[in-house]
Amino acid sequence: MARAASDQEIKSAYRKLALQFHPDRNPNNPDAEEKFKEASEAYAVLADDEKRSLYDRFGHAGVGGGTGVGFDATVFQDFSDIFGDFFGFGDIFGGGGSRRRTRTQRGADLREDVNLQFEEAFFGTETKVTVRRHETCEECKGSGAAPGKVPVTCRSCAGRGQVRYQQGFFSIARTCPTCQGAGSVITDPCPKCKGEGRILRQKTIDAKIPAGVEDGTRIRFGGLGEAGAFGGPPGDLYVVLHVKEHAFFEREGNNLYCVIPISFTQAALGTEIHVPTLEGEHLLKIPDGIQSGTTLRIRGKGVPMLNSHGKGDLFVEVRVQTPGKLNKRQRELLQELESTTKVENKPQRRTLLGKVKEIFG
Repeated sequence: MARAASDQEIKSAYRKLALQFHPDRNPNNPDAEEKFKEASEAYAVLADDEKRSLYDRFGHAGVGGGTGVGFDATVFQDFSDIFGDFFGFGDIFGGGGSRRRTRTQRGADLREDVNLQFEEAFFGTETKVTVRRHETCEECKGSGAAPGKVPVTCRSCAGRGQVRYQQGFFSIARTCPTCQGAGSVITDPCPKCKGEGRILRQKTIDAKIPAGVEDGTRIRFGGLGEAGAFGGPPGDLYVVLHVKEHAFFEREGNNLYCVIPISFTQAALGTEIHVPTLEGEHLLKIPDGIQSGTTLRIRGKGVPMLNSHGKGDLFVEVRVQTPGKLNKRQRELLQELESTTKVENKPQRRTLLGKVKEIFG
């Protein structure tokens, strides 16, 4: 850093070093601890105008015992905000109250995967989901202590949830390793849950799947995850759905797409055909002279809109099938028809599913 660095530049540089080498972020790392102490000592000098001036003139001797100035903990009284902002506690320099943690903790969320048939996703269904989860111990009601017993004050931290140790010329508070910040310990654990307050069990849950779900849909069942530790609130259960493909229909959003073959004469003369849908057959009118690849729209025969009203549409692409084998009479009739019609054999642009989507939205 340049000798003429501003106070803000010095403060910013110190914050970065403090974050990088703080003991809480580098446990059991003497090198990081030493660098943190050096950065703190350097900042103590540079943050004080008088000491910085002495250092600029006399070097280390100017801020050591040679000048009678030396270091003292009062230099840090104005900088607790640095640690409060970046490390989550404002009493690193000895100020502030204790930070006892609550023993109760929210239970973990769970995930289960469920496979559905295409029709089940279309209509909705009810299925059973089996989960393995921690449930509150009925013997101790989640406290972890034996019946008639209660947790006692932690001797290591005297119930404060924190212990202090000296870090150079100031003290740092850390979570008590004995009680994990709770301020109390269980000396007489519950014999059923061994002091955990929870027991692992297998549970079968009835899950209602709404109509219109699709592959990858995630449904949240609030409060059906693991029980919280020591009486904490339960987590949630997330059911992720995997929908199998249909043999006939393809799905895009709430719309369905399918291909129906028709004969040459049906395309030329027009007709009515029965188109299968997931709710029964639908009578579809084929106009005369329809070209192969033309897509017809059947409104309201698509997938139900999830958690809403209405349905998507069904798009039917007709494909004219050319007969492969003709008997003598069929050939004569087609030859007679061919003599009365004329088609210009010029290239045409193919009708693609993508263009259908553009046309119909």
